Amino acid sequence: MKSKKVLSVLLVASMTISMLAGCGGGADTQQTTDGGQTTETQDSTASGTDSQAGDSAQEGGDSAAAGDLLSIEIYDVAANYQGVQGGWFDKVVKDRFNMEMNIIAPQVAGDAVFQTRASSGNLGDILVLERADFADCVEAGLVKDISADIGNYSNLMDYKDQIDVLNNGLPGNSGQTYGIPTEMMNTSPTSYSQDVIYSSPMLRWDLYSELGHPEIADLDGLLDVLEEMMKAHPTNESGDPAYPLSLWADWDGGDGMLGIANVVQLTTWYGEKIKGSAILKADNTFTPLTDKTATYYKMLHFLNDAQRRGLVDPDSGTQDWNSVCAKISAGQVYLLWYSWEVGFWNSQERLKAGNAFIFTPVQDQLYYADADSYYGSTRVFAVGSQVEGEKYDRIMKFLDWYASPEGLTFQHDGIEGFNYTVGDDGKFTQMNDNALMDNLPVPEEYGGGGYNDGNNAINQWIVAAMSTNPNSGEPYSCQYWSTYKEATMTDMKKEWQEKFDAEEPVDYMKKNNVLLISPNVSVSLPSDSSDISVIRNQCNDTLCDYSWRMIFAKDDAEFDAMWDEMCTQMDGFGFQELYDSDVERYQIELDAKLEAAK
Repeated sequence: MKSKKVLSVLLVASMTISMLAGCGGGADTQQTTDGGQTTETQDSTASGTDSQAGDSAQEGGDSAAAGDLLSIEIYDVAANYQGVQGGWFDKVVKDRFNMEMNIIAPQVAGDAVFQTRASSGNLGDILVLERADFADCVEAGLVKDISADIGNYSNLMDYKDQIDVLNNGLPGNSGQTYGIPTEMMNTSPTSYSQDVIYSSPMLRWDLYSELGHPEIADLDGLLDVLEEMMKAHPTNESGDPAYPLSLWADWDGGDGMLGIANVVQLTTWYGEKIKGSAILKADNTFTPLTDKTATYYKMLHFLNDAQRRGLVDPDSGTQDWNSVCAKISAGQVYLLWYSWEVGFWNSQERLKAGNAFIFTPVQDQLYYADADSYYGSTRVFAVGSQVEGEKYDRIMKFLDWYASPEGLTFQHDGIEGFNYTVGDDGKFTQMNDNALMDNLPVPEEYGGGGYNDGNNAINQWIVAAMSTNPNSGEPYSCQYWSTYKEATMTDMKKEWQEKFDAEEPVDYMKKNNVLLISPNVSVSLPSDSSDISVIRNQCNDTLCDYSWRMIFAKDDAEFDAMWDEMCTQMDGFGFQELYDSDVERYQIELDAKLEAAK
């Protein structure tokens, strides 16, 4: 759900809610859009991690599992899958809560699903919303006040300060609790705990080594290296065509930003961050996204340069992320830029073999990174306003479990005995580290099926993986386990450390003063007016359309002609008014970040 789509239907939603209340509709009345299936309750055999759960979470799970199978609908802007959760995570939830989860995913169904459900007054039972839209949904009566009950749930109360900051920032709020931030941590707003930042250039070490580890001065130098890789290895081991870059279009315009996602993330390689129609520069000033001297133009031109050299997968622009994911897993891609993408290729075996992906510095780059998500990320968990009675009790117990050590272990680490083992010292050791990328079959005692097929389709967490698991004393993220670091201290990693004189990528960035950390803050930003919403929609559609066409431009002249034509069209739609509105909005966030950095 994008904020530009929200305001046009919230008034209708508010009116509908009032009418539903007047008609005395049942509290548990649901609008089913996908259909579901009833699964018999099974004995609790999903994992040996039960003993690791907090007392309140385990007790809540036991009591909540009693009674009839409960089907709940989760309206979820983070989900890439729509339908009933199946597989091993379905079994985990049913064993503890006798609850079936039907995922409603606007990324799959389209924005119209929000309008339909909001107008009915019942957006869903559990809601995962963009933070920018959360306040509007509260005001429209689509979100339940959970103030009277949340204090009874100890796992959620471990993050009381962060939850209070989110809710106290709601306009006119006088102490009520409506939402729970996603991705919270227990460090500080200015800490950076990870070894690898969210976006940076990552190359196959074996292919880079074949070239003699050349210094890469700039983007042209990066393309030179990628071109040499492709000449030496035009196919993967199976003979399928391989390309340095494989792009996808189905994430475009998301996360409150304008433009195609593959460009938006690359702008952070030069210390800039897109904020709607504005770009926040490294000197804490804003410039229009259409500024030719800024990074959207720069990184879009980089992709065009790559395409003109034959380095871009010709399916780019028409394929979706799932297609790209399959190509990464098949060894058909040579440059990655999301830190999590390596999970679809890197394994301990490949790290030992030296053919895994790893950060490779480009000398003229300054890397932007958001600090630890102490106050949470850009999304919020909430409970739908129509939820009452037994359904409400069970949902609250589920959310508390979802923030518990046991729940977080399932979310971030998987199944004990299949994804990891626990030693006598309480430390976790990874096993079957290719379970996700190869969709390994899960043992029948855990529900069977493929591991990836049964992975948690909610695709959003209350607590981030970098938070510390109190049962192990280490982060939930397996890449930070002491056993993992020991196992992956391979020749490849030693060669990388010697080459770049650093222990980890973030260590390299800090030592060379090329890391720009932006503090984590919790602020409520104003939503678009109806006029701005229309302008944003028109400008984004134009920007995305022209961006893809520019990637495939035949030369600089055609590229720049299309850029200028695009800017003229966007100006005609009112881009300057949109930019002024975004600068005013994001200045609130910037001021809070500057204050936190003092």
